[in-house]
Amino acid sequence: MKPKFISISETIVEQIKSGELQPGDQIPSENELIRDFRVSNTTARKSLLDLESKGWAKRIKGKGTYVLNRTPDHHLVRTLGSIYATRRGFHESLIAEGFQPRNLVLEKTILQDGISSEIGGRHFIIEGPVLKIHQLRYADEEIIKDELKYISLTLCPNINRLPTEISYFKVYEKSYHLKIEEVKQTLSTDIVQPDSPDNNFELPRATAMFILDSAVVCTESKVVEIERSYYRGDKYKFAIIANPDYNDHGLSES
Repeated sequence: MKPKFISISETIVEQIKSGELQPGDQIPSENELIRDFRVSNTTARKSLLDLESKGWAKRIKGKGTYVLNRTPDHHLVRTLGSIYATRRGFHESLIAEGFQPRNLVLEKTILQDGISSEIGGRHFIIEGPVLKIHQLRYADEEIIKDELKYISLTLCPNINRLPTEISYFKVYEKSYHLKIEEVKQTLSTDIVQPDSPDNNFELPRATAMFILDSAVVCTESKVVEIERSYYRGDKYKFAIIANPDYNDHGLSES
């Protein structure tokens, strides 16, 4: 008869293989395993250590244990509709999946005249001044996302002083006490050619891209953020879930 901690770790591995737990998702904590499987804290701890030793998970000190990305081509799965993934943000999500993230800021400036964008047939406007951030996102020294973000400095004064690897969505809620009412998103595709001005990925061949346009709307229909990002189609997969707590409005990483 196999030890109890092995049975628990194998149960979690099956959840990972079935897709119930995705790369970057948090694995139940020691206390949760103790409660759900009615085992000692020693057995629960051994289960998590077994998962980590076999390469299924990684413990991040002070945060928990997360599912590693073990896909052969290292596809990154991003879920639209997950408020948990949205709050965690891009940088922290990559760390949780076992990648080394890095940002290269191409432009960080303040626009006095504001910005507008049409997303899903609706027009979204941020009155000036607006913080513009254009940055490339890396995973293990490979560019995987070209991100252009506009943020209201009226709603978020001095946010331009913060580092760009933060989860802005979390900052809106915790630092500026904004209540997010809606996140409107559209996902489209395009082919980026090597000589295209949109090719910031340093790719020598035509490459399919996901294009995510989004607007973050808070109380009184005030737009706090507009984003347009390119994701490498050969590195990303997108999933969609309904989130009744957020009125089924799609949410993604910020």
